[in-house]
Amino acid sequence: MTTLLISPDGMLGRAFVEALGEGITGVSYPQIDLTKPETITAHLTPGVTRVINCSAYTDVDGAETNEALANAINGHGVEALAKRCREIGATLIHFGTDYVFDGNATKPYPVSAPLAPQGAYGRSKALGETLLRESGAQHLYVRTSWLYAPWAKNFVRTIASLAKTKSELKVVDDQRGRPTSAEHLARTTLALSERGKRGTWHVTDGGECSWFDFAREIVRLGGSSCVVHPCTTAEFPRPAKRPAYSVLDLAETESVLGAMPDWRENLASVMARLE
Repeated sequence: MTTLLISPDGMLGRAFVEALGEGITGVSYPQIDLTKPETITAHLTPGVTRVINCSAYTDVDGAETNEALANAINGHGVEALAKRCREIGATLIHFGTDYVFDGNATKPYPVSAPLAPQGAYGRSKALGETLLRESGAQHLYVRTSWLYAPWAKNFVRTIASLAKTKSELKVVDDQRGRPTSAEHLARTTLALSERGKRGTWHVTDGGECSWFDFAREIVRLGGSSCVVHPCTTAEFPRPAKRPAYSVLDLAETESVLGAMPDWRENLASVMARLE
């Protein structure tokens, strides 16, 4: 199998590099630009059998004023990738988000839940997954949420850093979801791929929490004396609406691979190796 990894230097891409080791080809922006189909054709050549796309527009708030670019990358760029994969007979592994749902549920969203994004970023990701399914390409599409790693910009590293210099922090307690270790996501996605799974799946850490719960555990593991206080979303208004509840249902994934490790377990591993 010849694997092309798009954006190997990003948070998730690096996790795939570490999980796969030798035998992959990585290509980054601007050598491959999802808004420029000619760069896709240049790198997705016959002989490539698997494409792992870790490239995306991820600025949730920025998308509110730049939806055209978000759609170009997360929507039509994914469509171009999928069509090229179909042409050369490659399988596309691509990643989605909890933001494609309405955020108003009271129990975990199943894979088949209707798409109802509440903001521009979610709409761009929903567009991408719809075009991917319509492309006719063999694909493994994995929705995930609250991604973190020992490296790159993410909530865990931000809170851990702030806790070293602040005596108190306020973090929202009325948004619930599932954190996801990028390393766990990469390993689990590869496990699904190696079992020949295709279509749409959910992969996150096990368990669920609020951002406040998550931050408090980060601070505890870091050994800081910083006190984390709960607050409401209304106290910290953002340009893009955040889902109040975006827990993804893991039943189908766990039926194949067994229980996902709890987020506290994965977080402890990451905290021990923070860069």
